[in-house]
Amino acid sequence: MLIDGYDTLLLDLDGVVYLGGYAVPGAPAALEEARRKGVRLAYVTNNASRTPAAIAAHLRELGAPATASDVVTSAQAAARLVAERVPPGSNVLVVGGSGLRLAVRDRGLRPVSAAAESPAAVVQGIAPGLSYELLAEGTLAVRQGALFVASNGDSTMPTRRGELPGNGSMVRVIASATGVEPVYAGKPDPPLHRESMLRTGARRPLVVGDRLDTDIEGASNAGVESLLVLTGVATPVEVLTAAPRHRPTYVGEDLGTLLRPYPEVRDGSCGGWRARWREGVLCLDGDGSRIDGLRAACDASWSAAGDGQIEEGAIKPVLDRVG
Repeated sequence: MLIDGYDTLLLDLDGVVYLGGYAVPGAPAALEEARRKGVRLAYVTNNASRTPAAIAAHLRELGAPATASDVVTSAQAAARLVAERVPPGSNVLVVGGSGLRLAVRDRGLRPVSAAAESPAAVVQGIAPGLSYELLAEGTLAVRQGALFVASNGDSTMPTRRGELPGNGSMVRVIASATGVEPVYAGKPDPPLHRESMLRTGARRPLVVGDRLDTDIEGASNAGVESLLVLTGVATPVEVLTAAPRHRPTYVGEDLGTLLRPYPEVRDGSCGGWRARWREGVLCLDGDGSRIDGLRAACDASWSAAGDGQIEEGAIKPVLDRVG
């Protein structure tokens, strides 16, 4: 089984374990089996709005095994970043929700809501109902010289209704108003995976995610291997044309991939498929599962691209078969 080579799974949530209020089909059972085999589960999320206890409770409602200690959030990583840069007990203006306020308090810092309290830092994370007033207070504090830290830079977040504005979009309000760019704690920057590995003691972690620009790039930045699942944001065309930092170690349909042997992929071949270049166009011959066809095509596309990227038009015949 693919999972046999790893001691810890660093799992993204949205698009991997669930979509909004619903579990991805088969995900809870796959995670339960992984835990039964002795693999540590760490739910690693860029969403800083909820507390680890609330996230764990939601996961249990969906049938996934989880306790609060299994959840690692960008709020926790952001709070550690702040605590490493300001004196203990400092005031920190929290532009976010309860998850971020709790994480700041747990690091021995004092969450506040007004620039008049002279905060040493401003920390921002996504939260429902984030107000103009709080954004304005954060702007004033950053203009006064406060350190500016953002939980994550995701411009969007997936929901059952579609892609909605994420924290990265909201961060632009303060950044544009002050001319100050924040220090980011979440994926793809290293702090969140560092936080995850510190909390779990992972020695052989595998990052599992659905986004190339956060999960997979974050794994690359952390120097660990990764599995991309196709239950969330990433599409076959994005995977085939991925830049080196966005190329996962493995590609799978869903979390069930963890519990199966991973096929050999070599020289553009996988399963019953063979990918070859013909007159500047990538073609796929053979038969078998669509995911094996995509794996074969990725190997051929990435090999040809080297440190660059393949143009979308060159891989269109492959999409007609596996996209």
